[in-house]
Amino acid sequence: MSGPLAGVRVLEFAGIGPGPFAAMLLADLGADVVRVDRPEPGALSAGDPGLDLLNRGKRSVVVDLKHPDGAEVILGLADRAAIVIEGWRPGVAERLGIGPQTVLERNPGLVYGRMTGWGQQGPLARAAGHDIGYIAVAGALHPIGRPDGPPQIPLNLVGDFGGGALYLVVGCLAALHVARTTGRGQVVDAAIVDGTAHLTTMFAGLLAGGAWQPERGRNLLDGGAPFYAVYATADGGHMAVGALEPQFYAELLRLLGLADADLPAQHDVAGWPVLRARFAEVFAERTRDEWTELFEGTDACVAPVLSLAEAQRHPHLVARATFEEHFGVRQPAVAPRLSRTPGVVGGGPPVPGADTETVLTEWGLGAHLRRWLGSGAVSRTQEAR
Repeated sequence: MSGPLAGVRVLEFAGIGPGPFAAMLLADLGADVVRVDRPEPGALSAGDPGLDLLNRGKRSVVVDLKHPDGAEVILGLADRAAIVIEGWRPGVAERLGIGPQTVLERNPGLVYGRMTGWGQQGPLARAAGHDIGYIAVAGALHPIGRPDGPPQIPLNLVGDFGGGALYLVVGCLAALHVARTTGRGQVVDAAIVDGTAHLTTMFAGLLAGGAWQPERGRNLLDGGAPFYAVYATADGGHMAVGALEPQFYAELLRLLGLADADLPAQHDVAGWPVLRARFAEVFAERTRDEWTELFEGTDACVAPVLSLAEAQRHPHLVARATFEEHFGVRQPAVAPRLSRTPGVVGGGPPVPGADTETVLTEWGLGAHLRRWLGSGAVSRTQEAR
């Protein structure tokens, strides 16, 4: 592997959503990520494992954590890792005998990253949950949507991946830096509710200063402002408008043919309904492609709303190679970009257990391999079973 994290060994316990995404990001940046999968396919491994892109660049071992020797295998791998990523409910790892206290006693310099929705402590710590509930409690779901409708779900980008996975990665890399300078590892408690709340820091300041209205769709950045909104076009498409600054707003009016129109001032909140209606009327006169051609390259801050498939073909993203084809699948390229030690997609998602023997040998556990295979503590690929 190449990249800024080349040589860093990461042990990831199979999960869904934010944990795998965090581990994928580390793999993209060059870490040797080994995913511990379960002996039998289940809900976590449904479908074609080759299309589970969150596992790209990783290797897989299959370990039966319920087997008497399962914990021994994991502890042996953790002894040789720099980072562990675990996404179970609080207490599960401890019951399995592979909790952070046990692991850190054996490997004091280890970073033990724990990815949960509610965190390790608190009244809801042991409760089930998903992205939508975490961002709801964190206050991030309420402001998203029109004032005349319910809050709109922003996929699972805000909670799982934004407030969860990215904060786990930041925490693990910060703890890794400390471990390398002091020799002492630590536990990273990455809770989606914490990270999502942290993402709303700017709005906490606006709210405290009276510059943010609690009603949805009444503010500058929540769709309340007609110059920061989405408009339908003649063909059923949409254009995203983000003309916040006065010079950009002036360019928007010029290109819409409204520079000389009798309209309310940009920041006249009472006049926003009039502006919105006029903008909607004008945008409905042309197709999305026609508006795209008109606004392309201007300072009006207007862009077409593209589907996931269309985004892969946008000229700017093509020029930057924002999407690349690897192992026959078009997918997002590694981000962010480093000038001297760039990350790379290290390979396709593995079949669970495909690397059991190789990893155990490379990580110095080959002497135990035959016994563990014979006992069923570890397994080869699920497909071969």
